[in-house]
Amino acid sequence: MAGHGEEKLLNLTLNVWRQRNRGDAGRFETYKDEARDISTDMSFLEMLDVVNERLIKSGREPIAFDHDCREGICGQCGVVVNGSPHGPRKATTACQLHMRSFQDGDSLTIEPWRASAFPVVKDLMVDRSAFDRIVAAGGYISVRTGNAPEANNIPVPKYDADLSMDAAACIGCGACVAACPNASAMLFVAAKAEHLNLLPQGAPEKDSRVLAMIDQADGEGFGNCTNHGECEAVCPKEISMAFIARLNRDYLKASLKRPRASAAAGGAG
Repeated sequence: MAGHGEEKLLNLTLNVWRQRNRGDAGRFETYKDEARDISTDMSFLEMLDVVNERLIKSGREPIAFDHDCREGICGQCGVVVNGSPHGPRKATTACQLHMRSFQDGDSLTIEPWRASAFPVVKDLMVDRSAFDRIVAAGGYISVRTGNAPEANNIPVPKYDADLSMDAAACIGCGACVAACPNASAMLFVAAKAEHLNLLPQGAPEKDSRVLAMIDQADGEGFGNCTNHGECEAVCPKEISMAFIARLNRDYLKASLKRPRASAAAGGAG
């Protein structure tokens, strides 16, 4: 037993998904010696760094995993730990998950996001470019807004401003998709659409935005939302499912307008 103030070390068993490429069937590999004497002060990704250093020293291929800022900002990290995206701690990305969350002797099963729209690139890395295409379909404001105006020129109710900021907190990590039994991306789409829809600058393109983004998400192969709530439970930024309800309302309104717009265009021709 380590004394007070002494570094605590863990000996773990890691069952890690290894897959050479998209065409490989993949399999789990177990690592024990490589996961010994892990400091509880390490982050989860630092633990994987140590395991990889030991694999490289023994002449084996390191485990591929996504990461970038390691500050819970960029959304690049993404692994499922014992069935939970980003691991056991609420509102915590994998890069900010510390090994003190685990116990000596624990067995950890580490997998990539599981969704047909997120094909595995290698090991724990998946291709999340589908998210980029959804944002490119409409998650922006293209109307001219001019230079940055004085803050009080465009009054925005505080409630709407706060909601918009809550939605804008989405980092696009994909945990919502990985947790959803349907592999739905609706929480992501809702966050990326509604943070613009709530603001005056985003209002002119609201209808076209929600139609285009949801159509793109459907085309990418994400599943439908059936209100399981798993997305909200694992979101590291704690984005509410209420945004999905807002998106559904906006989509319904936009869909009711779409046939009339098409008919008017046809008649004008």
